[in-house]
Amino acid sequence: MTTQSPSEFDEIIDRRNTHSSKWDRMEKVYGVPSDGGLPMWVADTDFRAPQVVLDRLQAAIDHGVFGYVDNSDEFNAAIQWWMKNRHGWDVEADWIFTTTGIVNAVGMCLDAFTAPGDGIVVFTPVYHAFAKVINAAGRRVVELPMIEENGRHKMDFASYDALLDGSEKMVILCSPHNPGGTVWTKEELCQLGEFSKRHDLLLVSDEIHHDLVFPGEKHLPMPVADPSIIDRLLMLTAPSKTFNVAGLHTGNVIIQDEALRETFAARMRAINLSGNSLGDFVLASAYSPEGAEWVDAQMAYLDENRKIFDAAVNSIPGLKSMPLQATYLSWVDFSDTGMSAEEFYRRVEQDAKIAINHGDTFGTGGESCARFNIGTQRARIEDACARLKKAFADLQ
Repeated sequence: MTTQSPSEFDEIIDRRNTHSSKWDRMEKVYGVPSDGGLPMWVADTDFRAPQVVLDRLQAAIDHGVFGYVDNSDEFNAAIQWWMKNRHGWDVEADWIFTTTGIVNAVGMCLDAFTAPGDGIVVFTPVYHAFAKVINAAGRRVVELPMIEENGRHKMDFASYDALLDGSEKMVILCSPHNPGGTVWTKEELCQLGEFSKRHDLLLVSDEIHHDLVFPGEKHLPMPVADPSIIDRLLMLTAPSKTFNVAGLHTGNVIIQDEALRETFAARMRAINLSGNSLGDFVLASAYSPEGAEWVDAQMAYLDENRKIFDAAVNSIPGLKSMPLQATYLSWVDFSDTGMSAEEFYRRVEQDAKIAINHGDTFGTGGESCARFNIGTQRARIEDACARLKKAFADLQ
């Protein structure tokens, strides 16, 4: 194996005019021009996928035939190997279902296990696509606001029971958390398990960021943390954030409980949902020793990015960056500036020319914040830091 050097991640890759949502839509959405602007919104990185993935895709292209494929044995074995070796989680092949990404997986869980009008619990601020899918499915978003404690998000279970009315059927966890990058402890996950049982809720655990954990932190898959909730647990995983292959729309729903599996399988059959061959090949090649080595190198690179970004943000009076335990999505609080959201967004987007996710789209608790994607080349992180310091120079 060849160890990846920082220079691999330092290489500037021009994604403009490649139909990139992140680069080519930021002017339409935020008024930030692609020429001269920095996109720090859409949650993909600007890194090439690992060579083991590119080689597998090139082999498929060279073969030139893209007919129907059954790659399930290799695909499932790769997932089993990865979850066991990277996360200490034993998965059986027949627990695995393939979806077209994680948002689709959330939609499938809503469709299979809930009905229109049901309440769906989320802990806010949280990934904005959850609310979009819940609302589009005719279900109700039930927000349980989190608190901030010791520089991380925390679920406030002491206050939550009183906020439910009994119409809730499902709770969705983001683990590690997006935004803010909190890695949940075993105690917190077990508290969630008890909460789910107490209110008879199915638990959907979206663990798409589970590989993007910084040195010194440890992600615990929900069934490893609390095996007692297997009969109500739906696990969501994907290689998309880990290896920057989100455009291939490959995700998984992993269900250990047989009764839940039968219900989900019936719904999958009814709509004839299946994955795509290139996505299958990517997962099978990425979930490997070579892929693992690349992930470790990527996290070392992102670790330096977060240190540089946090230092710059925290040096600006009134701005505060939540220390990341995982993900490449930095959560910045502007509340101590005394500015309105309109004003600090204007400074970031129009003065600094940086496209960011607005905090209010993540639900209650995000109103004074914004999410910045630091999954890009070091030079761009340093550029973003300089732009922010200039945009808020009057505070310094």
